[in-house]
Amino acid sequence: MNAVAYIRVSTDKQADQGVSLDVQEAKIRMYAELYGIELVEVIVDDGASAKSLDRDGLARALSLLGSGEADGLVVCKLDRLTRSVRDLGDLIDRYFGPKGSASLVSVEEQVDTSTATGRMILNVLMSVSQWERETIGERTSAALTHKARQGEYTGGPVPYGYRVAACGIRLEEHAGEQKVIAAIHEYRAEGLSLRKIGAKLLEHGFTPRKGAEFSPNTINRVAKSVRIIEAAA
Repeated sequence: MNAVAYIRVSTDKQADQGVSLDVQEAKIRMYAELYGIELVEVIVDDGASAKSLDRDGLARALSLLGSGEADGLVVCKLDRLTRSVRDLGDLIDRYFGPKGSASLVSVEEQVDTSTATGRMILNVLMSVSQWERETIGERTSAALTHKARQGEYTGGPVPYGYRVAACGIRLEEHAGEQKVIAAIHEYRAEGLSLRKIGAKLLEHGFTPRKGAEFSPNTINRVAKSVRIIEAAA
């Protein structure tokens, strides 16, 4: 079989996890030599995420399969190709399934889609992989939500009225912005329009984080701010 080798890393840190580019290529070359596979080209996607199939290297590899210059694709591990069951299904339908003429070979999982058994094993492995990734995502989301409820900073924009504490892991009230929030609620209770509230804020020396004045949209957003840090007991 004439095949193209495809290797990928998404970050430099993966070199410490046994999936560096050099390690992947070495494993693929040893496998190819053992099973008599002729590698027509080794294609690299360096710093490319597996969340999408829109990768220059992968596009090049698939073009070689489409043109008939290669009749197989060899990867060190399936997650180097994709982490999505849906994307894998598309690839199988287009290139590696009964409708396609190419084979997909994974060194570590010992999968070869030239057989029906190999295709079945491939689908099972990718389903388990996606389940595991989604489970980790759910746990991470739950952990971040819990931290936020405890007043801990979890990254992203800091809510108006607060700032990151010196420790870097908690939020604390921003005295100046808390005064703005209180003033906005007071003016709204008096029935002032958003534009008049903006003028009042400037009159009292209050300024927004960005820009020279409080726009109606900014005032409306700040007015909806909720206290996310409970007073210390």
